[in-house]
Amino acid sequence: MATKSKLYILLPPSEGKALSGLPNTKWKESDGTFGQSLAKQRMEIVKALTVAGGGSQKLLGVSGNHLARAQRANISLCGAPTLPACERYTGVVWDQLDISSLPSVARTLAQTNILIVSGLLGLVAASDPIPDYRLKIGASLAPLGKLSKWWRKDISRVLNNHCAGCTVIDLLPQEHFAAFEPDETMLGAYLRVGLVTKGGATGGHDAKAAKGRLARHLIINSKDPHAALKSFNDAKFRVQIRVSGTSPIKLKC
Repeated sequence: MATKSKLYILLPPSEGKALSGLPNTKWKESDGTFGQSLAKQRMEIVKALTVAGGGSQKLLGVSGNHLARAQRANISLCGAPTLPACERYTGVVWDQLDISSLPSVARTLAQTNILIVSGLLGLVAASDPIPDYRLKIGASLAPLGKLSKWWRKDISRVLNNHCAGCTVIDLLPQEHFAAFEPDETMLGAYLRVGLVTKGGATGGHDAKAAKGRLARHLIINSKDPHAALKSFNDAKFRVQIRVSGTSPIKLKC
């Protein structure tokens, strides 16, 4: 039996997504690492999106051609062609993480141990097959309500069980973190990690790029995640860790 890796990294999906998918692939709700555990919940989302015609401009946060594409994708999810999540997501975090260019062992680890909190799918691993879609986890989808709240119990149950005894480094933004309650009696270690400028500012495009580089650095140096956090070096940002509700710990890198 394969030994479970000691490190998992939590990342958000990206709003930018690659079109279409691989030939002869058809998405179903039970696909992927967490499909058996979350199939019922995924279908509730799919049905709600179908009733909503794929979603309004307000729900999806886009207009024009972007809205039309999102609506088409959202009403044809079942049986849609798939890509691995790490290829579907095209945003700056995923561009900087660049899983395909990692050394073989690190690439395999990234594909299985980078986990994504998703408004549509709940939870996916980076290598899991997923369709094109658009749905933020902070959105309110009738009749389910705000998705981060709706998903919270199930994502927390599945994620805590999956990562039991392991180190979890949480790189989620606040709207995705709202969908997960870590159980530190189950997890080996849980570290919520952010990036701040030397002057203490957070957020922005550059911070997303740095987050992707940090995730890559952690995967490459996965044998000692704590040391990897300390050794991460970025021209603009430094690592900030919050452990078990304590004040942020500032690391000098």
